[in-house]
Amino acid sequence: MPHPLPAPARRLGFAGFLVSQFTGSFNDNALRMLILLLAVPGSSRPAPEGWTRERLLAVTGVLFMLPLALFSLPAGAASDRFSKRRVLLWTKGLEVAVMFLAVAGFALGRIDLLLSLFFLMAIQSALYSPAKYGILPELLDDTDLSRGNGAVEMLTFLAIILGMVATPFLWAFFGGREAGTEAFVSTAACLAFLGIAGLLATFLVPRLPPADPARPLSLSPFAGMARSAAILKADRPLRLTFAGIVSFWSLALFLQQTSILHANNVLRLGETGQALPYVALAVGIGAGCWAAGRLSGRKIELGLVPLGAAGLFGGSLALALVRCTRIEHLGWIYLGLGAGGGLFIVPLMAMLQHRSPATDKGGIVSAANAWQALGMTAAAILFLVLVEVLGATAHDLFFVAAVLTLAASLYLFRLLPEALVRFIMWMLARVCYRIRVRGEEHLPPHGPALLVCNHVSYVDGLLVLASTHRFVRFIMDKGFAEVPVVRWILSALRVIPISRTAGPKILVQALRAAARALHEGHVVCIFAEGEITRTGQMLPFRRGVERILKDAPPDTPVIPVHLDRVWGSLFSFRGRRVVWKRPRRFPYPVTVSIGRPLPAGASVFEIRQAVMELGTEAFVHRREDQEPLHRAFARTARRMPFRLAVADGTGARRSYLTLLARAVLLARLLRRAWAGQDKVGLLLPPGVAGATANLAALLAGRVPVNLNYTASAEALRSAADQCGIRTVLTARAFLARVPLHVPGTPVFLEDLAASPPPWEERLLAFAAAALFPMALLERCAGRRRPAGLDDWATVIFSSGSTGAPKGVPLSHANILANIEGLSQLFDPQPSDGILGILPFFHSFGFTATLWFPWVEGMRAVYHANPLDARTVGALCREHGLTYLLATSSFLRQYIRGCEPGDFGSLRFVVAGAEKLTDRVADAFREKFGIDPFEGYGCTECAPVVAVNAPDYRARGFRQVASKRGRIGHPIPGVSVRVVAPDSFRPLPPGEEGMLLVKGPNVMSGYLGRPDLSAEVLRDGWYVTGDIARMEEDGFVLLTDRLARFSKIAGEMVPHIKIEEALLHALGPSDHQLVVTGVPDEKKGERLVVIHTFPEEQIRQVTARLGDLGLPNLWLPRPDAFHRVDKIPLLGTGKTDLRAVRDLARALEGEA
Repeated sequence: MPHPLPAPARRLGFAGFLVSQFTGSFNDNALRMLILLLAVPGSSRPAPEGWTRERLLAVTGVLFMLPLALFSLPAGAASDRFSKRRVLLWTKGLEVAVMFLAVAGFALGRIDLLLSLFFLMAIQSALYSPAKYGILPELLDDTDLSRGNGAVEMLTFLAIILGMVATPFLWAFFGGREAGTEAFVSTAACLAFLGIAGLLATFLVPRLPPADPARPLSLSPFAGMARSAAILKADRPLRLTFAGIVSFWSLALFLQQTSILHANNVLRLGETGQALPYVALAVGIGAGCWAAGRLSGRKIELGLVPLGAAGLFGGSLALALVRCTRIEHLGWIYLGLGAGGGLFIVPLMAMLQHRSPATDKGGIVSAANAWQALGMTAAAILFLVLVEVLGATAHDLFFVAAVLTLAASLYLFRLLPEALVRFIMWMLARVCYRIRVRGEEHLPPHGPALLVCNHVSYVDGLLVLASTHRFVRFIMDKGFAEVPVVRWILSALRVIPISRTAGPKILVQALRAAARALHEGHVVCIFAEGEITRTGQMLPFRRGVERILKDAPPDTPVIPVHLDRVWGSLFSFRGRRVVWKRPRRFPYPVTVSIGRPLPAGASVFEIRQAVMELGTEAFVHRREDQEPLHRAFARTARRMPFRLAVADGTGARRSYLTLLARAVLLARLLRRAWAGQDKVGLLLPPGVAGATANLAALLAGRVPVNLNYTASAEALRSAADQCGIRTVLTARAFLARVPLHVPGTPVFLEDLAASPPPWEERLLAFAAAALFPMALLERCAGRRRPAGLDDWATVIFSSGSTGAPKGVPLSHANILANIEGLSQLFDPQPSDGILGILPFFHSFGFTATLWFPWVEGMRAVYHANPLDARTVGALCREHGLTYLLATSSFLRQYIRGCEPGDFGSLRFVVAGAEKLTDRVADAFREKFGIDPFEGYGCTECAPVVAVNAPDYRARGFRQVASKRGRIGHPIPGVSVRVVAPDSFRPLPPGEEGMLLVKGPNVMSGYLGRPDLSAEVLRDGWYVTGDIARMEEDGFVLLTDRLARFSKIAGEMVPHIKIEEALLHALGPSDHQLVVTGVPDEKKGERLVVIHTFPEEQIRQVTARLGDLGLPNLWLPRPDAFHRVDKIPLLGTGKTDLRAVRDLARALEGEA
């Protein structure tokens, strides 16, 4: 719920309030200290006989406490009935009046008058206190209460310190004992003017409505006691908080008086130094308050309370036992003692304000003040009795304090074990991990909630616990919960053990226990995958969530939670090892995303979708640790300078550092040719030269546009015109093999090589590559401004398989997001190598075979002709390559042209761009002994969207990461939806619809075509135009392209399904066929089959088309089958559907 006051007004009001309360606390203690100075021996205005320092100390302590007991409850009622701002102003005015009367009191030298005024000042504090603490929830959000209380308590103790320390020095500045009355009057006057400053600051507090205007007022010290007692009786946590606050302030007064006695009788510090121990104590409390506010963050961290109590015990015991008389040594103990107090009190004050009813906050605070007064009065009397009657020393008093705090510590530890353990776990997580929390506001402050989280590592619970302000009860595997080392910790955290192997009855009991916890108002977290992912991809969600919600309160919100970047940490299974691996970073960055609550009726599939989409949003935050592609390459080059970076079929080879230096040199040689151009054309095949040119362009601040040399002259010219390309870098040797007209002015690599640069240029390029800072390296290469992640890294023109090519600008961030997803999935190692056969004008070639290996520190080996199976196989064998990225058509060539041993080193084979048929997959596995995985992507998605991956198998364990016929799971960082094509309504699993893609890898729009961009980009989702369905386990099945349907007699007929049926009937073969549609006057469209099969084989199939199991409307006519020598292909290896359609029309026209 948003705060009713605007943020600027709250910030200014809180600042004014801090000044107001600081001056008030300062004057309280300064006036008391000034009265104590009357007892300084030798003073010209001494206190009356019998008023010793000890007696004045005790009497002023009682006088200060008595108003808290008498007036706190009436003051609390007043702060609830009237605006708290008004109460603050009234009481600050009273403070100013008292301080000016004190000036007169010191001038007259009347100790009785001064003690009366000090009593009146204590009344002012008692009236001020309920409004002071009650106004904090009205000025601050709940999530800022701990930090706000930390600031208030820190400044309070700072004011106490300065009031006690500055007053003797200010008194001495005005002449001290020699000046007599004048020194006291001058010091008191300064305090009066400070009170005026506090009054003026109070006017900055914004006007606030009264909490309960109908609240009755009474001057009785017991007014409202019954009402407050009833509230406390009904709320045990509030009652315990109340008791803790009273105990703390009682102990604080006792320690304050003991520290002054310690300073005088043990340390012999004199009148100006007597406050130093208490100063150290107060500094420690202030530091503890500040630390408590920081450590609590946006929550109330009760785990600090037992920790603070332990600190109070340790400090008190140390002061009781240590007999040192040097304040510079004992000061550290005082600091530690105070820090324990600060850690103790801040969470309790925040809790008191948070849990108190809105209409009774002032009343509860005033009741606490009244009981504090009683407790502090009892502490003062105890101090007086121990000192005056029993003759206790300061060491004895510290021992008494230690005994009292030990009892409190043991009680609190017994009372709040989960809070302490939770805090220790929180601290551990915050030390080891750099946690970014998104969406914490979606977690309700009260009441039940079911968190549903992905499961990536053994410390996922720790990360969730450290990211929420609520206490969370986790559903955890019983085997892990009973490990001896962690059993006590998990028991304190009240985890709910569950066992999948103990039978359904035990399982149901655990799920019912989770539902009972929700009925009790707890937050429950379940890792719905049921096991830790071994592949880096999210597993299917189990049905336990639905079983819990069935028994849970009907309004229980289901909150999706996603842990990002945990894969790869010590406790994840990346690299198939847990713990026993070198941490990649410390502290390890993690993003915890908490999503908007889902209704209790949400299905498991909908919850999983919500978690997946949170992961996509979290991927954006990886940008903070990313840098542009060329900088990432430069860092790789400096990390492994002599490792092979690129090689190709011509025999050229470059190490990382050599390649970087060559790219810098090439960029400098092309400065004139590239002058005034932001985009430059490259017309080079995949190889060392093409890779160097792409790197040089980015270093120089140019956008490399790899032109499609397999496209028509018209398409080539269109691409150059759309990008405004004036210069194209190419090679005569390449143009000799691929004759085409170069758009713009060609710059030939042979010409650059014919005029080698002087040695100074070569030396500069090498020095820049090896030694220069990144910014200077870029300047040396010709870049004029720093690169940003949103700058374009390239413009790729879509394949045009279904229409005219469109320019797709891809940013550094788009490509890096795709690389991050692939890296998380395939876990590349520096020893890996990739076989690059796809051209760089193909988005898969540009991202996956150019920048993916470079960013990950792999080697890439290129070959210009992907159909040259013999050379491709030889390169793979020679370099021991482990990755092959190709298309189904290319794999078919390698089945025919490569030897079985050529691909013996491969670990991963991924086929994309077109459907991987079972015939090709089976034949490839039979020959090479490795399964090719089908993937799916779009140029607009930079390009990878989904891919199958190797299954994980271990003893008694298996995780499925691939399914034949599916395109796999979306890669990490990418979300997909299947929606109804007409309404874009999300569809349930199993239903076919339009496939949408979302992620940081998705382009921002087509080049110069806002109309087309608006058609395909909807609320951050890219409309692929492909028809698919999602399965319950998250796998995606691509059924067709919307463009690959024919509308026949009003019904949509899918081409791909007909192709699959025909290929199945024809049996295993190297031949191909494509189904397309041509216009028909009667039915609107009719089907045509273009194929390379022998006519006899086709006649056998057409004779029994009815046996294919297809609807009659889906069956092509027997005379619609046309044999051709070769199916038209694009340069990317995909079927050229546009050319197929034109060919079908021509053949049908001839028929």
